[in-house]
Amino acid sequence: MSATSYVLGLDVGTQSLRAAIVDPQGNTVAFGVSPIETTYPRPTWAEQDPYQWWSAARIAVGQALESGKIGRDQIVGIGLDCTACTVLASDNEGKPLRKALLWMDQRSFHEADEISATGDKCLRYVSGKVSPEWMLPKALWLKRHERDIYRQAARIVECTDWMMHRLTGEWTLSLNHVAVKWNYARPDGGWPLDLMANVGLDDLPTKWPKEIVPLGRGEGKLSRAASEELGLNPGTPVAQGGIDAYLGMIGLGATGAGDVAVIVGSSTCHLAQSSRGVFGSGWAGCYPDATVEGLYTLEAGQTATGSILDWYRRHFAGREQIEAERRGVHIYQVLDEQASAVPPGSDGLVIRDDWQGNRSPYKNPKARGLIAGLSLAHGPGHLFRALYEATSCGTRHILEDGSQHGLEIERVFLGGGGVKSALWLQIHADVLKRPITLTREKESTALGAAIAASLAAGWYGDFDEAARSMVTIERLVEPNPANAAVYDELYERYIQTYHTLNS
Repeated sequence: MSATSYVLGLDVGTQSLRAAIVDPQGNTVAFGVSPIETTYPRPTWAEQDPYQWWSAARIAVGQALESGKIGRDQIVGIGLDCTACTVLASDNEGKPLRKALLWMDQRSFHEADEISATGDKCLRYVSGKVSPEWMLPKALWLKRHERDIYRQAARIVECTDWMMHRLTGEWTLSLNHVAVKWNYARPDGGWPLDLMANVGLDDLPTKWPKEIVPLGRGEGKLSRAASEELGLNPGTPVAQGGIDAYLGMIGLGATGAGDVAVIVGSSTCHLAQSSRGVFGSGWAGCYPDATVEGLYTLEAGQTATGSILDWYRRHFAGREQIEAERRGVHIYQVLDEQASAVPPGSDGLVIRDDWQGNRSPYKNPKARGLIAGLSLAHGPGHLFRALYEATSCGTRHILEDGSQHGLEIERVFLGGGGVKSALWLQIHADVLKRPITLTREKESTALGAAIAASLAAGWYGDFDEAARSMVTIERLVEPNPANAAVYDELYERYIQTYHTLNS
């Protein structure tokens, strides 16, 4: 292992692509970022242009190499994480036939209900209900509503699969993605072919690559075409990519028994590893071999958290933006200052954070957001703090549901962009009434992709070994006991409001 060698982690998020150049000890020595645009053609629909993922990769990698003054010979491995369930149709050369259906797109809720109604045995891994975000409902929607696109498509794949093809020139599938979002279960023999035939998707497997590769593994090499665009050496090892939140869990080092990783970004994902299946909860699922072969990964999530904050910023924070520009600070600093001046509980405001439906524990794509309790005494700071409190209540609900079904929780790690807000971190700790574990590297998903790259580079033999060397716990955020009673009351109102709206 050369002291001047580094790995590159590519983190394809909802709002941007981040490129992190990382050393063997997990230090990020250079970083680049490029925005990604999302369009919303109709309520609950969300789409992205796949070509923008690649152009963002070129920009972000170039920024990282230039800012760190790092030569192409120093990059010895590449890792990749992407949003999950971002589905696109393309020809065999990877040319998209339409914009990709972003992970948060809920248009296929009728198809999801139909798939769930089959009662197929594979549904036990997803608590009996398929999300409209996932591969099979979206593919079925395409087949029914855009028949020409579906017929022409040689490939119906995810963002990770398409990006791996752009990087290596080869088509593969990620075991991480298919085990989590495609209803693939090794204990039951793999693909749920009977289920797909029952709903009219018996031809779908012909549009999928045949090779399924475990996360962080494979024989991928950077193609000459990709190397020229990215400014890297052809033949650089490329680890099989996976879901951003799952790489974020690895980047937090939250892989032990009793560990829960809470990845706070545009959405919030909750992940835990288990040697046994935990079934029957409102969590999204219990997935065999999804991260480490031989183990189950439990997952839950909130469809919209950080994206709600961004929605507020875009539509209602004009004055704050002007102030931020005047002071030369980020707008979220101004918003956090306003929210910090408001007492816990936001003077009676209750918000349901179901802007894009409820992923867990209700699995209700028709759920909608609500702001209740407004008065003339409330201002922008109240609203923004209440959004922080609502999203934290959503995480508490998810963790309590898991505990009721046998999930043991000892440590809660937070990662993702949400950890940049000290206020949001403290509210999480206060609402959960648990210490929050923070690691040194705040871009945990990018670090997770770099850890996968470290396996491809041959630095380490597995994720546990790599995490021990590359992840450092920095500190704990302790809950404030003085806020417990206020947040217990708020939490009960948060739960009751859902049932009032959805009865």
